[in-house]
Amino acid sequence: MAVLLDSGVGEILEVVQEYSKVYLEQADDKPVRSNLGVAELRKRLPSILEQEPINPLNVVKQLAVLGEQATLSTIGPRYFGFVNGGVLPAALGADLLGVAWDQNAAMAVMSPIASVTEEIAATWLLDLFNLPEDCCVGFVTGAQGASTTCLAVARHHLLAQHGWDFEANGLFGAPRITTIVGAERHTTIDVALRYNGFGCPSTVIPADDQGRMIANDLELALQDSEGPVIVCAQAGNVNTGAFDPVSEIVRLCKKYSAWLHIDGAFGLWAAASTDYAHLCDGANQADSWAVDGHKWLNVPYDSAYAITAHPKSHLATFGSTASYYVLGGSETPRDNMNLVPEASRRARGLATWAAIRSLGRQGIDDLVSTCCAMAKLFATLLAEYDGIEILNDVVLNQVLVRFGNSDAHTKAVIQAVQEEGTCWAGGSTWQGKAVMRLSVSNWSTRTADIEQSVAAIIKIHQSGIKAR
Repeated sequence: MAVLLDSGVGEILEVVQEYSKVYLEQADDKPVRSNLGVAELRKRLPSILEQEPINPLNVVKQLAVLGEQATLSTIGPRYFGFVNGGVLPAALGADLLGVAWDQNAAMAVMSPIASVTEEIAATWLLDLFNLPEDCCVGFVTGAQGASTTCLAVARHHLLAQHGWDFEANGLFGAPRITTIVGAERHTTIDVALRYNGFGCPSTVIPADDQGRMIANDLELALQDSEGPVIVCAQAGNVNTGAFDPVSEIVRLCKKYSAWLHIDGAFGLWAAASTDYAHLCDGANQADSWAVDGHKWLNVPYDSAYAITAHPKSHLATFGSTASYYVLGGSETPRDNMNLVPEASRRARGLATWAAIRSLGRQGIDDLVSTCCAMAKLFATLLAEYDGIEILNDVVLNQVLVRFGNSDAHTKAVIQAVQEEGTCWAGGSTWQGKAVMRLSVSNWSTRTADIEQSVAAIIKIHQSGIKAR
């Protein structure tokens, strides 16, 4: 056990710091591709469990060397896939401290720093999103966890209004909850509904050519619904960036006493931007919201926020007790485990606190506005070339591009761009057509990165590349 006990933590941290420093410093210039694929990595990454301990320093060095080759540089300024943000310096530092401290953020008594930073960050988030100050904010892993958490609160709240104690009786025999979603909702909404026992959506509302829910059809569905109802709307379509007509949806949900949940994974950050806040008009009157931090706030994975406007129902849904718990009272910092499905959990709120603290209100405004401006520049420059079509109205940070009016050519361009490495863009299908999807979400992306990426994409498009 000597090799385990005498682990040389200081030396390990020095190695990690040096490898991390080089990796981050090279992010601007490094090809945006992985140089080591899954098959080769399986051959080179040790998979046999040794009988005897191995020097921890050697283990970390080996991981660092292989990881540098087998990671995609998502932190760099020319990664435009999956609406992934980069990592702000302050957020990175705070997250590393959290790992070194190894804090369990379940209860205030276990980690005052984790509790109070989440408490403060929650108030900042509500302010930035223009949400009621008495909302509950739970720090979860991603928008999937956030929507699942919010819809669990909705389930409790609606059933209680109809005289049913879900916590005591479960769903068997409960009043049926009707769930209404838009045709272009994100897949995580369907998963959240399944997790909460609702099954598939009861009703799917048609969407327009930008993916926005059609409010007139929603009203017809609400008129036909009986009993408790949940409506799931969207602030920022994952393909087009379009927003559902939130103000009208809010009006209808209030008229028909439906719970309104808004999936604002990245789009709700528009509320923090002077230029784009109008897109979120009415959103602050919903019942719950799901928002990511690891997208537009550019904090490390994993980070998201489950927000509800019904504190009593929120706490009733997730509050728990045990003989050994040391829970705080009303005058002490909150116990985070009472707001999310997890008990033991990492102190992910540290990075959010540090990111918002370092940026300030103006910095976040600039971050959102700059990304949107870069997306518009992307679309403008690409559209100048023959055989390239922009399929969406670029209202936020998403751009859909089609090449040669051909699925085969579009897919070939996407694959070649990913392999070439100047930038990384993903593929999607929009209204039955193959498209390249560009998502500008990184704090470090600037005009030169867009111009460099456009040049590489155009060169590939014009090369006559064929589908493989």
